[in-house]
Amino acid sequence: MRTRALSAVFAALAALAATAATAQQTVRVRGAIESVDGTSLVIKQGDGSEVTVKLTDNAQVFGVVPATLADVKPGAFIGVGAMPQPDGSQKAIQVMIFAESQRGLGEGFRPWDRPGTTMTNATVDTTVASVDGQVVMVKYKDGQQKIVIGPDAAIRAYVPGDKSELKSGAHIAIVRADKMPDGTMQTGRINVGRNGVLPQ
Repeated sequence: MRTRALSAVFAALAALAATAATAQQTVRVRGAIESVDGTSLVIKQGDGSEVTVKLTDNAQVFGVVPATLADVKPGAFIGVGAMPQPDGSQKAIQVMIFAESQRGLGEGFRPWDRPGTTMTNATVDTTVASVDGQVVMVKYKDGQQKIVIGPDAAIRAYVPGDKSELKSGAHIAIVRADKMPDGTMQTGRINVGRNGVLPQ
């Protein structure tokens, strides 16, 4: 019985280790393209370091463009990075309006990559003006959130892009890049800023 229990414990620990190893191999990449060689991009990141990212054969490119509060309308699928408020609402820091082909991507409510913040990917249900800004109710498969979008929130939209946009000097962001054994990165999706936008 003890042997079985120990085996179960070791199996659980091995599974946790495997999960941690997998999680460590997925990273976020942001910066400017230094050079392009076929499907390989050399990216200079904000800290000055360089990383090589190889695009998969079917990699998707999305442009990131400025948007306005008027674009956040019922039926839109959005991603909101926000700061939780005492009343349970979320005060938007950044709002991303997804392209229709991205609908459902990362749907749900979870911590964001900034301390103490949240990320909600959901469909806009209703919007109404208030003294604090636009109040937006969003719904996702497990619930809903009340989002307050004030005048200081950055609003951007994803639009279908093309690999021809991936050239030296272009600012890009990769939400999930897979770290390969040789130290390079690989991704199937890359966002590129347009009209001076720095994609996050």
